[in-house]
Amino acid sequence: MRIAHVITRLIVGGAQENTIATVLGLRRKPGVEVRLISGPSLGPEGSLEPEVAAVPGLLTVLPHLVRPVHPWHDVVAWQQLARWFRQYQPRIVHTHSGKAGILGRLAAHRAGVPVIVHTIHGPSFGPFQGAVANGLFRTAERLAGRYTTHFITVAHAMTRQYLAAGVGRPGQYTRLVSGFPLAPFLAAANDPAERARWRLQPGDFVIGKIARLFRLKGHDDLIDVMPALVGQCPQAKFLLVGDGLWRQRLEARIRSLGLADRVRFTGLVAPAEIPRLVGIMDVLVHLSRREGLPRSLAQALAAGRPVVAYDCDGAGEVCLEGETGYRVPLGDRAVLLARLGQLAGDPLLRERLGRQGQRLIQHLFPVEKMIEDIYELYCRLARE
Repeated sequence: MRIAHVITRLIVGGAQENTIATVLGLRRKPGVEVRLISGPSLGPEGSLEPEVAAVPGLLTVLPHLVRPVHPWHDVVAWQQLARWFRQYQPRIVHTHSGKAGILGRLAAHRAGVPVIVHTIHGPSFGPFQGAVANGLFRTAERLAGRYTTHFITVAHAMTRQYLAAGVGRPGQYTRLVSGFPLAPFLAAANDPAERARWRLQPGDFVIGKIARLFRLKGHDDLIDVMPALVGQCPQAKFLLVGDGLWRQRLEARIRSLGLADRVRFTGLVAPAEIPRLVGIMDVLVHLSRREGLPRSLAQALAAGRPVVAYDCDGAGEVCLEGETGYRVPLGDRAVLLARLGQLAGDPLLRERLGRQGQRLIQHLFPVEKMIEDIYELYCRLARE
């Protein structure tokens, strides 16, 4: 069975890690031949290309498959994808992300591919963008949805949103959470040496956030509550994991508040380093205004760390109120401050929430389970 995966870019991110894990896992299945197509992975977010480029013949990079809407590049990329599919003749094309999801499905239909699958890692339309862009992407998703055999969503919230927008039918959707290797997170420890590396003391209350330093990720909301939180909890420190175009602006805001000594920017780190960083956090916050099911929430819970998250998209499917953490109404800084203050003052509560979260993630998120579920879905769709 020949399978081709298509993604817009292989930057450091949850959708990209999911796709690479799926492709590499499927290669170990008998009778399966897999290829991966991506656009160029450029920018401060880093690149995961080396993980698949080392496998001979696995990765094809199309320079015209770019993230921004660009009519000329988009038409050329669509033509190249259709030509590539006709030559390779895959039984299944599986697309990921907004741009590659739309162009890839249209090209697969044009090339006569029998089974077309699309994973919705996060919404490509919604209130987080302007009316024109929202209408454009909603229309494009409906069009591509006509040629989609099946949708995989990482959260039930994505299924509800896309069905409400008129994309597909209920029977076309399957929720498969974005699994990852659990062992490094289950073994994550509050290592004094790792804390010292980031100039954190053993007694500091460390609030972590893992996200690109960019719009819609909620860093400004966290910065807004920093002064009051430090007033309540003098041991509070902040560990911001990731890089992006907004780093200089965020650093300037923090300096203007006199809090530069409280915040640590790790910059871009490899996925393999994340468990060590999660291990030295006391709580993880996730304040994104656009997400599928945030991988960082699942990773923190796997390490036994409680979470505080905006009640956005699929966050509530792992951030269970009062069980694994606390959900905050979108943009409500007062509640955000209250919940972080509550956790800062109650180590036993943090331990209880983290322990319950760890059990939940161990059941749902093994990467082996995700790969097996996708393989079984492929087999069923191919038979049908």
